[in-house]
Amino acid sequence: MFKPLIIFFFLLCSVASQAQILNKVVAVNISGMPVEQALRLISNKGNFYFSYNSSIINPIKKVSAPAGNTTVKQLLDAILENRYTYIESNNYLILRLLPAKITIVTNAAVAEEKHYAVNGYVLDANTNLRLQDATIYEKKQLASVLTNSDGYFKIRMKNRYKHAALTISKFMYEDTTVAVSPKLNQQLTILLTPENGRGEIVVIKPTDYYDIPLVKPEIIPEPLTLHADTTGVESTRRAGFLLTAGQKIRSLNLRNFFTSRPFQVSFTPGLSTQGKLSSQVSNNFSLNILGGYTGGVRGLELAGLFNINKQEVKYTQVAGLFNINGGNMTGVQVGGINNTLLAAATGVQVAGISNIVRERFAGVQVAGLYNHVSDTVSGIQVAGVSNFTKEKVGGVQIAGIGNLANREMDGVQIAGIFNYAKRLRGVQIGLINIADTSDGYSIGLLNIVFKGYHKLAISSNETTNINAAFKTGNKKLYSILTAGYNRSEFEKAFALGYGIGREFTLSKYFSINPELSSQYLYLGSVFDFNLLHKFQLDFHLRPLRRLALFGGPSFNIHQSDQSVAIPGYKFKLPGESRRSYPVFGGAEGWIGWNVGVAFF
Repeated sequence: MFKPLIIFFFLLCSVASQAQILNKVVAVNISGMPVEQALRLISNKGNFYFSYNSSIINPIKKVSAPAGNTTVKQLLDAILENRYTYIESNNYLILRLLPAKITIVTNAAVAEEKHYAVNGYVLDANTNLRLQDATIYEKKQLASVLTNSDGYFKIRMKNRYKHAALTISKFMYEDTTVAVSPKLNQQLTILLTPENGRGEIVVIKPTDYYDIPLVKPEIIPEPLTLHADTTGVESTRRAGFLLTAGQKIRSLNLRNFFTSRPFQVSFTPGLSTQGKLSSQVSNNFSLNILGGYTGGVRGLELAGLFNINKQEVKYTQVAGLFNINGGNMTGVQVGGINNTLLAAATGVQVAGISNIVRERFAGVQVAGLYNHVSDTVSGIQVAGVSNFTKEKVGGVQIAGIGNLANREMDGVQIAGIFNYAKRLRGVQIGLINIADTSDGYSIGLLNIVFKGYHKLAISSNETTNINAAFKTGNKKLYSILTAGYNRSEFEKAFALGYGIGREFTLSKYFSINPELSSQYLYLGSVFDFNLLHKFQLDFHLRPLRRLALFGGPSFNIHQSDQSVAIPGYKFKLPGESRRSYPVFGGAEGWIGWNVGVAFF
């Protein structure tokens, strides 16, 4: 019998102790005082601490409370307008904001026959400051407006819809939706709550100088205004130039709202059958007379000048000038000048000047000047000037001037001047081929592999007794730039040529290098044709890490239309001391030799 009474007694004590701060009676005079100063005064009089998030209270808002002996709770309810809840913890009083409220004041006036108006204000639920650039929209009707600098809005709605609900959205605030009464003009006051409770924790402590007035400059803070700093299609230069500030703000506010419709027609961005919400709507068919700004396409989109899409584009998109897409593209995309994708693409891209893809690309990419992919490519890139891929290429790059694979090249690069791949596992064909490392093949006049095969060879043979050759590439295939001179008073000769070779390593100290080259010979006259083709089989002995001795036989073919000997120069090859054989077209062939030393 006594046990329930004891429990009840302790509960009463507990409740009483929990309310000890709120029930304190203090004598203060608060009249037209800033909130922060009023809280400091109450804290000092009651000898306790306030704790709250700085974002939920406007510190300089003027407040008043009844004079005389009043409890802390009564004072707080008066100055904070019953919008907060209080939690006691030891000697702390924690202030928390109650959930946001929506106040609806309805005008009794019946609206016009086809439309009715909804107007009002949007406020910050924490500070009661009016919010500029908040978006108010109705999803079914695709009606939308922005609040002005005073937080005011007015939106016209259609009477033919039996139900309507307005959604209020603003960047960094939680969305709020409220049902409205059709066919009646009405006013709303809407409070938006900031996301994630922005702000710092403020602690007001009692002090000994609470009677000293708290002096603060009379600064009226401006409402939190959204500046149109975006990271989607709106951040591109062309879209940024073509879109208004309101369109960018609305897009950022409505980042969580997208819907779909069968079709839309636009004259310019904003002049659309879907009104100001066209950027949030995906369509199966989209026709933009000059240009359009839509959510996306799943079907066909045509534009006289440009298409701007925030989300995914599927199957066919054609524009006279350019396309800009924020989402993935699947299908065929054609731009008279440019296509820009901020996501991935699968299919075919064709542009008169350039294609830009920020993520991976799979398919065929054709541009008059330049293709750029910031991720990987699986397919074919063809450009009149150059192709660039930041990551891996698994396919073919073809360019009039140059190709760049910034990471890996597992396919084929073909260029009129140069190719570059950080790691080559395929084939490069160009005048100059460059790679950091190579497990593939580079075919060109100059093949450079920074972490590959580099040799400087000094040699002598039966045609020119002083020769220098620079060999670069990898062991599978290296290029040879060679120059030679026959030092002789009566049989001078100059040679300049190019070749390719491969190294077969038999052991740490021994290898065999077959090489094929062609050299132009100067035998006293620039008007006479002299070509020397050589196939040589060199045996390399490497006594030191960066030094090799080599030598071996060679098979030579000399093509010449020179009919007269020039004094001091060689004339007939290989000379009287070596037997030659006729091969084809009057060319002479013979067996020769080669010996020399290689460095590096």
